[in-house]
Amino acid sequence: MEPGARRPATDLNHDRLRSTVSVPAPRPHSGRTGPDEPLAVIVTGPAGAGRRAVLAALLETDLAAVTVPDGSYLAVGYGRSARRTAYVPGSRQPHSGAGQPTRPPRRTQLTSPNPMLRHFGVVDCPDTASLGVAGVRVLLEAAARGGAVLFVIGADQSFDRADLDLLTELAATGVEVFFAVTPGAAGWPAEDGAGLDPVAISVDAHRVALLASVPALADAPWLPVPPGDAEKVRRALVCWSSREGLRRASQSPPEGAETTRRVSVAATVAGSDWAGRFDSHVRAAVHRLRQNVSLELANIHLRVVREIVFCGGPASLAAVLDRELHALSLLATAECDATVDQLIDDGYALVFGGTAEPDVRRRIIRAVSWGLAENGRSRDTGRVLLVTTTGGIATLSGPGALAALDVHPAAGRHEVLPPVGLALSGSCYQHWRAPENADQTRARIWSQRALREIELELLRDLSQRVEAVRLAFEPVLADAVDHGILLA
Repeated sequence: MEPGARRPATDLNHDRLRSTVSVPAPRPHSGRTGPDEPLAVIVTGPAGAGRRAVLAALLETDLAAVTVPDGSYLAVGYGRSARRTAYVPGSRQPHSGAGQPTRPPRRTQLTSPNPMLRHFGVVDCPDTASLGVAGVRVLLEAAARGGAVLFVIGADQSFDRADLDLLTELAATGVEVFFAVTPGAAGWPAEDGAGLDPVAISVDAHRVALLASVPALADAPWLPVPPGDAEKVRRALVCWSSREGLRRASQSPPEGAETTRRVSVAATVAGSDWAGRFDSHVRAAVHRLRQNVSLELANIHLRVVREIVFCGGPASLAAVLDRELHALSLLATAECDATVDQLIDDGYALVFGGTAEPDVRRRIIRAVSWGLAENGRSRDTGRVLLVTTTGGIATLSGPGALAALDVHPAAGRHEVLPPVGLALSGSCYQHWRAPENADQTRARIWSQRALREIELELLRDLSQRVEAVRLAFEPVLADAVDHGILLA
């Protein structure tokens, strides 16, 4: 099958429901972490641990200010005045409280004059038990860019399988993990008369239980949090942000002065079929990209059907599918960025030989970006694909539409192409919340149709993205071959 051709829709018959195709999790941050990437602490934990009370104490605000709809994320940043806005997929402008959006926001943005927020932002996530596979991938992506996670657990709680799986994944990413132990619903254990500190005993018991399953987090700080007092947590996080900021700055020094040095083509490029070989690289890369995304769509269908049949029923379909599409957009973005990076490396090796130095690579990326802009080839890539009530796909373009999708906004992308945007429209939420639409069979048929349309539109979009890069990059290589040096 040719990479650019329309691929048959994913086979969603009964046989595929018996096994799940394994596909790697998306790359956490697609290489975006750098000195300009904002530091952030991702806050999560099980329900009932008093996480939002800890967050309110940390931000020195009231509980209502940090409360968001179920399934939504709260992103808190520094601002001269307190302001709250909701970012809803399908809208180019944030909601500031005038009228209720038709679906829960992906992200509620809160600004606060709290001095702590000058050091780092805070992103509060849904409860760990409600994240699922897709929600964990979203959290991992945000944590990899932000740099730290604050896990809040109550003294009367224990780590369940969802908590341990998430913490195992976090330990593998290398982000800093902090544990905050609250009194929980039952309060701190009572003193036993032996003069032992019940708070310290409770914290040590949680630490021992965790390390039995996740020994990689042996050095993680454990901080007891009395009601309304998060001073120890605040100091620990501010100290971390100082260290992390210096580390990131040292990893990405300023660009050198030799940004226009002469780069000659390889002596063997004359007479070689570099263009034909590069086209072969492009076709193979597009095939791999489409295949990886198709496999993940098959897995999404299995998880959605499982949710409909065994968990929340049709009423939870919209929220679950939107969460899956959020994670899929991160995967597709990371895969597309990796594909473009590989094609730039392959093209450079064919024409110049070896591997491009960082400053030379930046010159090539700028030239490709200019080529995309001048020829209008990137015009249709910065858009959001919205699933409608009929199971079809509507599109919404513009930076405002894309900005409504991210739970932890980045400082700015340095990649050639904009991110992939996927979400459910508000009408889907209204439709599946209605009591008359509680039939499981209809919900399964609708999800099958919606995922088939997503697959067709997304694969077409990804092919067009790579083709646009090819058409912008090949002239850069051709000019270099004609003149013997890199002109970019």
